Amino acid sequence: MPKPEKEKLHVAMFPWLATGHITPFLHISNELAKRGHKVSFLVPKKAKNLVQNQNLYPDLVNFHVLRVPHVEGLPPETENASDIPIFLTNLLALAFDKMSDLVEAVLSDLKPDVVFYDNAFRINDFAKKIGFKTVCYNVVSAASIALAFVPARNVQKGRNLTEEELMKPPPGYPSSSVVLRKDEAKSLAFISFEFGGMSVYERIITALKGCDAIAIRTCKELEGEFCDYISRQFQKPVFLSGPVLPEQDQTPLESKWKEWLGGFEKGSVVFCAFGSQVILEKKQFQELILGFELTGLPFLIALKPPLGTNSIEEALPEGFAKRVEGRGVVYGGWVQQPQILSHPSVGCFVNHCGFGSMWESLMSECQIVVVPHLGDQILNSRLLSDHLKVALEVERGENGWFSKESLSGSIKSVMDGKSEVGSSLKRNHSNWKAVLGSPEYMTKYMEDFIQHLYEL
Repeated sequence: MPKPEKEKLHVAMFPWLATGHITPFLHISNELAKRGHKVSFLVPKKAKNLVQNQNLYPDLVNFHVLRVPHVEGLPPETENASDIPIFLTNLLALAFDKMSDLVEAVLSDLKPDVVFYDNAFRINDFAKKIGFKTVCYNVVSAASIALAFVPARNVQKGRNLTEEELMKPPPGYPSSSVVLRKDEAKSLAFISFEFGGMSVYERIITALKGCDAIAIRTCKELEGEFCDYISRQFQKPVFLSGPVLPEQDQTPLESKWKEWLGGFEKGSVVFCAFGSQVILEKKQFQELILGFELTGLPFLIALKPPLGTNSIEEALPEGFAKRVEGRGVVYGGWVQQPQILSHPSVGCFVNHCGFGSMWESLMSECQIVVVPHLGDQILNSRLLSDHLKVALEVERGENGWFSKESLSGSIKSVMDGKSEVGSSLKRNHSNWKAVLGSPEYMTKYMEDFIQHLYEL
């Protein structure tokens, strides 16, 4: 007799209010729905409008729109981290805290089997009462959790960690290469910051301790040792979903970019993008684009206008536009990153190494140059450059920023077909892409992941 089919799950999703978190939560929702499971996605209106075209299973993935309460100091109508400068994120977190009564009411009506969240630690306060299991689903690298957010880090309430303490990985941390170096430790200082009576460290630790299982959007081939360490630290299972990359978006590349890129030889264009939250200072911005000019290669840069300016044009160095005319474009709007990366003319991707861009670069055919800004991006960069040896990280000066010469040199060395550095990175990248890109590989991760959800 055939085995009776298991009853399908009803999973609710409540991600942190940032596009870089909401989008991967929707990708995993699509994977669950593809296998017949029902998903209720709790999200503010603006974010719903932004991502709903990526909902591939509207019959099974339903959006439930939530209002984000106003908090003094936040601009009116703020609903997403990309609506505000990074220094106001603590106020958005307070607004997020205030949503918990609303979330409880919605979940009481929905009665899901499992709830996925990342930062919403208060969900565990009413999980038992309503009767669902909780999964803390992390869309940042396992390395960044293992370095900053484990009990062994032992951050004391009311005391900021010194740079020396932040430099040292917690006891038992499993890597000597995926670490922060001299001046980078200050990028972790935020874990001691307190607001609403709790530090960032306490909030994340509470979210990880309170759940029934921790889940991470990664794979054991890439970060197995970090995942095992996290599991030992929290004494609970860590489920790995694999990278959960979206199916290739079939929307064609916008015609203006298609035509522009089509004017160059195969693999000759350098593409640069730093995600939706990175806004550079004007001086950094100018040094960056001058570095691209120095390469002598064609380039397309998609960045937000720098701080204190209203447009890309007013931030360009004098004479720059004329000098690079016909071979270089700096654009301040949104672009179709996956479609650009898969265009045959694009041969190199310079990025900030956010976790989403890290996976996109790994799955592309492009050479990879990384310019990280924040703590987790620095660790992602070390995963690619020191651990997998598929990317080149641009060297920084004493001021924590890089020179146009160091950026230009890094790009030229990966783009030079005769250079040993470029050839070695390309070889390693091809090998990893062959493993990570096979459909069976992704499918196996997802099926094991769903089996773990049933076992909860």
